[in-house]
Amino acid sequence: MNNAEFGPIGLLVIQATSLCNLDCSYCYLPDRQKRKIFDLELLPTLLERIYESPFWGPQLSILWHAGEPLTLPTSYYDEATAILQRHTADLQAQGVVIEQHVQTNATLINADWCDCFRRNQIVVGVSVDGPEDIHDAHRRFRNQRGSHALTMKGIKTLQAHEIPFHAIAVITSAAMEDPERVYRFFRDQGIHHIGFNVEEQEGVHTQSSMQGQSREKQYRSFLSHFWDCNRRDGFPIHLREFDQVLGMIQGEQRLLQNEMNRPYAILSVDAQGNFSTFDPELLSVETERYGLFNLGNIREVSLEAAASSSTFQRLLADMRSGMSRCLKTCDYYGFCGGGNGSNKYWEHGTLDASETCSCRFSSQIPVDVVLERLELESATSP
Repeated sequence: MNNAEFGPIGLLVIQATSLCNLDCSYCYLPDRQKRKIFDLELLPTLLERIYESPFWGPQLSILWHAGEPLTLPTSYYDEATAILQRHTADLQAQGVVIEQHVQTNATLINADWCDCFRRNQIVVGVSVDGPEDIHDAHRRFRNQRGSHALTMKGIKTLQAHEIPFHAIAVITSAAMEDPERVYRFFRDQGIHHIGFNVEEQEGVHTQSSMQGQSREKQYRSFLSHFWDCNRRDGFPIHLREFDQVLGMIQGEQRLLQNEMNRPYAILSVDAQGNFSTFDPELLSVETERYGLFNLGNIREVSLEAAASSSTFQRLLADMRSGMSRCLKTCDYYGFCGGGNGSNKYWEHGTLDASETCSCRFSSQIPVDVVLERLELESATSP
């Protein structure tokens, strides 16, 4: 095993709880109605597993995600911060940077949560899909009531308390009809840092409203219109998809490898302490081809020992074979680094595959749109 090809672990995704107060139609998680809670007494063990391994690095972002983290009390994150401070003080004194992040649907955010985010220095990500009808078409409570009003109340509370945040919008067919309206929503609501996650076929969500060549054509037009609206207003919105492409063009960043397919670049841990690597979406998922993607439980198995297991070796071999296929056949490899294993599995039934629908939406179309708009602007500028 060549540890130089692994890690460093830069992202630790912890499922604080499996419970979500919403029942979004496109969610890939199977047990979001169950209230399993990550026992914070395991957090020191988890940290020890990371820092006893050869895979740790100079920066670690801890993301509380996969379920709705705010269904737990603020005291949970106060305790987590205290544990982190006690068990990583020496590392941080040596220059290791450790951050906490949370991804939330914002429906539960109030002044107490804003105080919690501030005192624990938690970086906030919010999920909001756009105008009310588009958002509520998929993001509903279990009684089928839409969540948009409460999400926007939470966002306004963050803004009133001057808590910075970024947003993730799941793009569905409902957004395709009026890109100008979607753009105006984010601009006018002061949501200026956004990433678009196109609805995917993944996990228990076996169908997507964005499947098919006609949807890809629509999305290309949608992104082009979004660029034009943004350009017209002086680019008030930082769209992740545009910024990534521009960063590579301008030489500010160079993709060496996709962290989703580099072993131990990401470590994901569920509420029961089971862990996996590669895509967080693979955690605790039962599949026909691979069984569980889990590599063990942090109580019982070290990260290095798990990397020697037959389960891991099979996943790694198929992942690398799929990346090799991408390298040989795809002109966009330098941008995406070989694609995401979860998308390959859910679309092709194996990690040993190349192009996916997700590749086209997340990489190919954004690259094409940015290059087309830049060429058009260059041709028409004085």
